[in-house]
Amino acid sequence: MSRVQTLTIGPGDNDQRLDRWFRRMFPHVAQGQIEKLCRKGEIRVDGGRVKASTRLETGHTVRIPPLPEPHERPPLVRTKVSKADEKLMRDCVIYKDDHIIAINKPAGLPTQGGSKQTRHVDGLSEALRFDYEDKPRLVHRLDKDTSGVLLLARTREAASALTKAMRHKETRKIYWAVVAGVPTPYLGEIKYGLVKAGGHGARGEGEKMHALHPRDVDSTPGAKRAITHYATLYRVASRAAWVAMEPITGRTHQLRAHMAEIGHPIVGDGKYGGSGQENMGDGWGAQLGGIISNKLHLHARSMTFEHPMTRKEVRVVADLPEHMARTWDTFGWTPDLAADDPFEELH
Repeated sequence: MSRVQTLTIGPGDNDQRLDRWFRRMFPHVAQGQIEKLCRKGEIRVDGGRVKASTRLETGHTVRIPPLPEPHERPPLVRTKVSKADEKLMRDCVIYKDDHIIAINKPAGLPTQGGSKQTRHVDGLSEALRFDYEDKPRLVHRLDKDTSGVLLLARTREAASALTKAMRHKETRKIYWAVVAGVPTPYLGEIKYGLVKAGGHGARGEGEKMHALHPRDVDSTPGAKRAITHYATLYRVASRAAWVAMEPITGRTHQLRAHMAEIGHPIVGDGKYGGSGQENMGDGWGAQLGGIISNKLHLHARSMTFEHPMTRKEVRVVADLPEHMARTWDTFGWTPDLAADDPFEELH
């Protein structure tokens, strides 16, 4: 049994979760034990009680209680990735430097694991270590059926900086979608709040969000404010439209719930648009029918952020997935018809 220790957090561990830092420092201590030690007040930060999810900052002092001595340091366990999945992941890379990797996440591949999800970006990112000791770290997520730009950090410092930038809304994400009907006005802002509407699922995949009028957010337990900018770029009569969206907040299923709430669900969205409702031109029903795919037509087209090390602006752009590219061809649209920033006048 070790003695009580006090460790000081260095710059390389700034903004890291306590439990993740603890597991790296003491790999023989299980997650459940860390949480128990926090509940009992045996792990403390700057003398105060903390949760396993508490974020550490440079200069914090962490009290480490007596821990059982490990008989041996467990070997580093790596997820086995098949040759096919390794090629898939490496083919998805659209940006890479010493600190960051960006991929164009395929539709249908979950970002993280959960119940019944054993194949996901987090596990398959072992294929993206290249010559690094550790696999890259997720700094945000996309829904399983949403494709497009997904950032991973190759170092703890980059992960900390990017996570903080996302939390403080210092990154810009622009999504493309095909929606039922034609939203008007063509350029607008959606400010409905969102609250979980029941159901369950690992990391939000099984959740459904219910939209609320902004005046009801403060009086509704669990509700959060949400803001989405949208721009209607091109239309197909009154049947459907190509819409760009910028989430100003980052709530679960925000874009999907917001577009459905204003009467224009995203094509292929059975959760919010009704899988059995075919769009007949009145602006409702998520299935266009005909040769248009029933897969979700939501794509994270671009992300713009300040590089955590060089401080230069980086813009990463992801090509459309196959099912959306076919829809673009059907409607006679091409990606170059859209401005890089459809929301310029809103900023």
